[in-house]
Amino acid sequence: MRFGIAVFPGSNCDRDCFHVATSVCGAEAIYIWHKDDKLDGVDCVILPGGFSYGDYLRPGALASRSRIMEAVLEFAKRGGLVVGICNGFQLLTESGLLPGALMRNKGLTFICKDAYLRVENVDTPFTSRYRRGGVIRMPIAHMDGCYFADSDTLRRLEDTGSIVFRYCDEDGNISSEANPNGSIGNIAGICNEKRNVIGLMPHPERCAEKILGGEDGLLFFRSIMDFIEGDTRR
Repeated sequence: MRFGIAVFPGSNCDRDCFHVATSVCGAEAIYIWHKDDKLDGVDCVILPGGFSYGDYLRPGALASRSRIMEAVLEFAKRGGLVVGICNGFQLLTESGLLPGALMRNKGLTFICKDAYLRVENVDTPFTSRYRRGGVIRMPIAHMDGCYFADSDTLRRLEDTGSIVFRYCDEDGNISSEANPNGSIGNIAGICNEKRNVIGLMPHPERCAEKILGGEDGLLFFRSIMDFIEGDTRR
């Protein structure tokens, strides 16, 4: 399979994603420049973390108007897999591919640490290798990671099973103490109702090798590959 990793001015996790996709998972990967207007036959698009366009105006706001996003929007509309990690999640909400918004952290400070997550939905192309209710650990590194949605949107996310990850403690308990940034409902990651677009603030690409202290993120990439290779076999 082939990953397509978008690169915007200010992206800084694109190489991490490329490394995991190719050197760790053995898949193909290409970089997609923000001024490109096509995706060159990729199976999954990754919008990586960083500070696209310097986070001017709002994180992800300017990137959402870039030329490549027209192709990404069409790709997602056709059912293609799209992953937004950290700044990529912010970009997905700004472009309308996911509902809600990412706001300034409750403490108004940049947070960089490991966070525990509870897996809420394994019925997606991105989470099939996890266990529902299982606790995993991934790094977070953001200033604007507080997810917010109005009550109707939040209810719809709950009703459709679109909340994929929640911040928790190491035993899986959901609490305000386990919430690093103030996200409503302890939300760390969501998907759309079609299950082909996912956004998450934690970084799976930074915990996909034992040398980095854990491999919980590897299952995220392996799940994507299982789905694509299964589709190919069908």
